[in-house]
Amino acid sequence: MKHLALLSISLLLVFSLQAQQYFGTPEAKAKPCLILMNPTANNLRTIFYLIDNQIFLLPEEYNLVGFYHSAQSYDFSRSKDYIYESGRSNVYLHECAEEPGSNIFSENPCSNDFVKAFEGSNGVIFFGGPDIPPALYGEETNLLTEITDYHRHTFEASFLFHLLGGYQNNEFIPLLEQKPDYRILGICLGMQTINIATGGTLIQDIPTIVYDQKSVEQVLTSDRDDRHRNYFTHFGTDDNLVWGDFHRIMVTLPERLNQMMLGSGPNPYVLSSHHQAAGRIGKGMLIAATSIDGKIVEALVHEKYPNVIGFQFHPEPPFLYQSESKISFEPGKTASHSFIDLYGGEMGLEFNRNIWKWMGLILSLP
Repeated sequence: MKHLALLSISLLLVFSLQAQQYFGTPEAKAKPCLILMNPTANNLRTIFYLIDNQIFLLPEEYNLVGFYHSAQSYDFSRSKDYIYESGRSNVYLHECAEEPGSNIFSENPCSNDFVKAFEGSNGVIFFGGPDIPPALYGEETNLLTEITDYHRHTFEASFLFHLLGGYQNNEFIPLLEQKPDYRILGICLGMQTINIATGGTLIQDIPTIVYDQKSVEQVLTSDRDDRHRNYFTHFGTDDNLVWGDFHRIMVTLPERLNQMMLGSGPNPYVLSSHHQAAGRIGKGMLIAATSIDGKIVEALVHEKYPNVIGFQFHPEPPFLYQSESKISFEPGKTASHSFIDLYGGEMGLEFNRNIWKWMGLILSLP
């Protein structure tokens, strides 16, 4: 019984470490590490699925570390519980409790955590989420902009500024100057945060500002390639509708997305769910893909750091890779086709898969 008690205490101590801090511990130096920002249980579940189904191929030994701020709106004890229930011993959480304050785009009380996270990792993924406060990019707040997690945005924008620098402070030396091959993947909100962190801006509502559309009905009469989320969900008549929509993109820098284009057609279909988009482009960023009409930025890359990429769309949802997952877009219509049925192979599936192959391969490099 005494041995069992000691074992229980040891396991408790290990799990306590996983649930609170990671960078600066012995575990942080033992294996390659990938940071997951905003590590909600759902984001963790998604990454676990991609790994377990060999879509996201990682080296045999690696650690995943969820990095977040204590003031974010999500209850990360749920993530702690989910990690425990998953039985995985290589997943940790690191919480920052310091406030960036008003010095978001310069050194601030979070800077020490940012430096430790950068030095103790090989790359980072920034996931999708809600609207960024326009005050972070120097604009007034549009009536259609909804701010629900202010502290997440300031924390992630400040971390990205520390990594990449920006127009806000041209004297600041980005952390990537120390490791130019460090990899950053931004998904949807993640790409938007890359842009505003480097000094860019956002278009706060695509239909009203870009296309001069004043109603959901007007959006739904437009070409599907011009729609960037599923506006049928606004009617609220069918809870089974998919939250996004599919449209094609136009790759404008194929030399920078060449690994994603292997086995893909020139205009792959992607899953999109956003009403905001990159406006003025941030320092060092280049447009690598747009919507078919060229009006919406769909991908950004960094001109100096080769492994920094942001996508405005979502390549991560498991249902993209499940032939059994049938998708319903319109109320009253039976879900009879999967993404693979609709846009398999070069139509879109290979492009989305290649994003994860790219991320996994570069994480495997020394």
